[in-house]
Amino acid sequence: MSDPVVTMEKIVNLCKRRGFVFQSSEIYGGLNSCYDYGPLGVELKRNVKEAWWRDTVTTRPDVVGVDCSILMHPRVWEASGHVASFSDPMVDCKLCKGRFRADHIDQLRCPKQPSKKPGECDGELTEPRSFNLMFKTHMGPVEDSGAAIYLRPETAQGIFVNFVNVVNSARMKPPFGIAQMGKSFRNEITPGNFLFRTREFEQMELEFFVPPGSDDGWYAYWQQRRMQWYTDYGIKADRLRLRAHASDELAHYAKGCADVEYQFPIGWQELEGIANRTDYDLKQHIEYSGKDLSFFDEQSKERFVPYVIEPSAGADRGTLAFLVDSYDEDGPDNDRRAVLRLHPALAPVKLAIFPLMKRDGLGEKAMEIADSLRAHFAVAYDQSGSIGRRYRRQDEIGTPLGVTVDYDTMKDGTVTLRDRDTMAQERVPIDSLYEIVRAKVAPPVNRAALRPPA
Repeated sequence: MSDPVVTMEKIVNLCKRRGFVFQSSEIYGGLNSCYDYGPLGVELKRNVKEAWWRDTVTTRPDVVGVDCSILMHPRVWEASGHVASFSDPMVDCKLCKGRFRADHIDQLRCPKQPSKKPGECDGELTEPRSFNLMFKTHMGPVEDSGAAIYLRPETAQGIFVNFVNVVNSARMKPPFGIAQMGKSFRNEITPGNFLFRTREFEQMELEFFVPPGSDDGWYAYWQQRRMQWYTDYGIKADRLRLRAHASDELAHYAKGCADVEYQFPIGWQELEGIANRTDYDLKQHIEYSGKDLSFFDEQSKERFVPYVIEPSAGADRGTLAFLVDSYDEDGPDNDRRAVLRLHPALAPVKLAIFPLMKRDGLGEKAMEIADSLRAHFAVAYDQSGSIGRRYRRQDEIGTPLGVTVDYDTMKDGTVTLRDRDTMAQERVPIDSLYEIVRAKVAPPVNRAALRPPA
């Protein structure tokens, strides 16, 4: 295995060429920072989300899920502080009319003179001013201030306002969690870097409610667990780090926060944050709604407002990280092979079936095998071109296994099974394919992840 120079350009070209990601509204010139997932991309992202949901919800006895509305009562965002303070500092260039985040100037480039930062060119920057990141719209037929609502900038608040509903209906007791995946919207001043920062994105969030006093242990637990999840699914450990926020970075409500960061080609960037949000959110909603969101412990006879530990991950950023981390090139310079070494559980296609020839019944037999396995796995069938070229096509999209049907298959009922990473081949009976593939593409099991903090 080689160590190629992975650039965002290579990843973007691969995504467009092979149908992972397309520019939104491309035939009309595209819409800045908006992307559509193609046939392979939608499967990869779905697998990333299912891996998160499996690890966070379905394999745990202490977490349940919800799916809340994108549109919420405007008072929700007043209580959460988003209306008053969910903003970034913005500056304008008086020459090129470009708009930039004032706190990101060092990372940006002037659109007129890309070798320089905004403000270093001939243009003068305005004084910073606050820019609220929420998308505002109206509900109903009349556009007036009374009908104004917002597209949610995060999924967390839907969980907080449903805290009592979940406690009562699911009979949950702290420590326990409520998880949600879904779309969020932020009117970013300077989006960019492909899928990394977009105005429409998908979050994978967990709000884990704990009794006050136990929060430090659970905060440490979820930091370790979330780091482990990425390496369980193949992210290289030396490209991950956990960076604790300095005191001047913390949100006013946070007791602590740490970011899981990945070393993208654009540098170290946040994949997700794990925060100790204390009891701030529930108390805010108690104040603004007038409803009791505390918890009464029948065993201890104590009533308390739970503290919250929040691991909040981006599904799109995670998908991009898995793409970048798995990209590899090997072979001699005159015959380079591009391959995505995705964890098999994340791969969009699990196995590809190839008839060695189209004639002599090989195509029909290969199609029969493909049909028998398609009920259990995502299967590709390819009979076009040389077998070597077909292998390469599947390697480039991350398909972990290839099955070749040849003349020996017609005699003894065996096929050639090829491994994507090693390119090793072996003869296996057709009747064994289901069990072999199932074992190969199974998600990782980490029982230690279920152990709560001492």
